[in-house]
Amino acid sequence: MQAALSGYFTIAVVIGVGALAAQLRLLDETGRRVLSRLAFTIASPVLLFTLVSTANLQHLFSGTLLVSALAIVLAALAYLAVARVLLGPGRLADRVVGTLCAAYTNAGNLGLPIAAYVLGDMTWMAPILLIQVGILQPTALALLDASAAHHAGRRLRPLSYVTLPLRNPITVGTLAGLAVNLSGWTVPPLVLQPMTMIAGLAVPSMLIAFGVSLRLDPRPGIGPHARELVVVSLVKVLVHPAIALALGWWLGLATSQLLAVTVLAALPTAQNIYLISGRYQVQHRLSRDAIFVTTLASIPVIIAASTWLR
Repeated sequence: MQAALSGYFTIAVVIGVGALAAQLRLLDETGRRVLSRLAFTIASPVLLFTLVSTANLQHLFSGTLLVSALAIVLAALAYLAVARVLLGPGRLADRVVGTLCAAYTNAGNLGLPIAAYVLGDMTWMAPILLIQVGILQPTALALLDASAAHHAGRRLRPLSYVTLPLRNPITVGTLAGLAVNLSGWTVPPLVLQPMTMIAGLAVPSMLIAFGVSLRLDPRPGIGPHARELVVVSLVKVLVHPAIALALGWWLGLATSQLLAVTVLAALPTAQNIYLISGRYQVQHRLSRDAIFVTTLASIPVIIAASTWLR
């Protein structure tokens, strides 16, 4: 558990560096946009390729895959239902980003250390990682691309909708990594080493840009998105893990599997949702605040779940 908390501390320090850089006027809004664009178009696709291409897929064929997938779907539906009642009808792009905030977990820079030190095996992340980057993220990005085209007055041909995911760099990197993994081919070290260096830019760039936003933008929780932030945070931190726990118990998962699906569902909103919302200029404040709030709120939930289920 100490190592898992160390993961939270590391993230906080890097975000703090971004906030300090903004305070000292070393980085401004232009710098934040450059960092976000670098992470979205170059570093994140390479990072996802290296992660997915080398991931151990043995957990994909266990009951945890089904439970994790159903928990994500039901958490997303819970958010959409509550948002419809409390917030009324909204734009497609707004609801897409809200759904990602409520159901897309931080499987990378928080999920991997927590899987290693709380669950004892990083391969527990494989089902969540591949569901999110292989299905949930490409679907969301395609919807956001379609919404942006509609908003700009551009009409997309039916074939364009099919190929939208293949024109997004993050999706391309993910699918390419999955293809390499399934083929059994090993990327030569001469190619992998520079890719690993580029991939190392993704998370720091993302977190520093996030810290700049925390300093330059209004404080978290203030603004017209405050009610939706409450809905998103409750669904992500409480409803999502509760659904995973109930489904796992109902399907008779072993204790270790039940612990895994519950703890991983309790992970906070992923930082790349902030990156995506910034890229499409949709729900930027909501995604930033959801990451901030759920990261803090997930700590006692994960500690309680891991202690009780052991």
